[in-house]
Amino acid sequence: MVWLETKKIIIVVIGAFLNAMSLNFFLIPANVYASGFTGIAQLVSSILGEFAPFNISTGILLLLLNIPVTILGWRKVGKSFTLYSFISVLLSSFFLEIIPVKEVSSDILLNAVFGGVIAALGVGLTLKWGASTGGMDIIAMVLSRMNDRPVGTYFFALNGIIIMTAGFVFGWENALYTLVALYVSTRLIDAIHTRHEKLTAMIVTKKSDELKKAIHDKLVRGITLLPAKGAFSGEQKEMLIIVVTRYELYDLEHIIKEVDPHAFTNIVETAGIFGFFRKE
Repeated sequence: MVWLETKKIIIVVIGAFLNAMSLNFFLIPANVYASGFTGIAQLVSSILGEFAPFNISTGILLLLLNIPVTILGWRKVGKSFTLYSFISVLLSSFFLEIIPVKEVSSDILLNAVFGGVIAALGVGLTLKWGASTGGMDIIAMVLSRMNDRPVGTYFFALNGIIIMTAGFVFGWENALYTLVALYVSTRLIDAIHTRHEKLTAMIVTKKSDELKKAIHDKLVRGITLLPAKGAFSGEQKEMLIIVVTRYELYDLEHIIKEVDPHAFTNIVETAGIFGFFRKE
């Protein structure tokens, strides 16, 4: 358990470092903006540097924006998830301050693509290990639970505001390259870790009772049990069907590995649910 948590911290550190590197080496020098709260912090820092007599760095703004969000997440989302997310934000802010802003390429398209790819690697790894990069992830989860709308709706709205603001203030060319960076990062995050709000797991196992108990101890989700039989081996097994949110996928994966590492699990996107699905 200690080693598992240690690995999780190491992944969060790597994710935060990659996020900071994508900003300071690619996106910030090219005035191309990241998604979510990182993009807002970057945009506000650029506007202050352009029009105000003082400037606040992207790292400091990112930390300040996430403090109230962390309090909200602690109360509404979950303590463990919020704690790791805030650690991720804290480390990102730290790395943004110590890594110098340096232009690697003068080509804005290369900056947009490579900045988006490196940022996505950081975000995707962090999500895959049961944390987030904070900010909009937490707000989107809370709003989604309140209104029962997909998380992606809120990401799209916020990123739309970032693109429009960047276009009006710094020119539409920068806004369009920001769109390129967002598209690249979104597609790569999808490849590393599914960003769909709800997922269905179909688990074929010979240890259904132990697995069922372990899942109920960790997750408050309903489970449907079906008889199953191996076509080649003829072995009698059972299939557990459970619907979870993407934020619960990390816990589910580790429960299965711990109880029955030989279980066969298929994870599929859930287009919709009719009936009761716990939001809290």
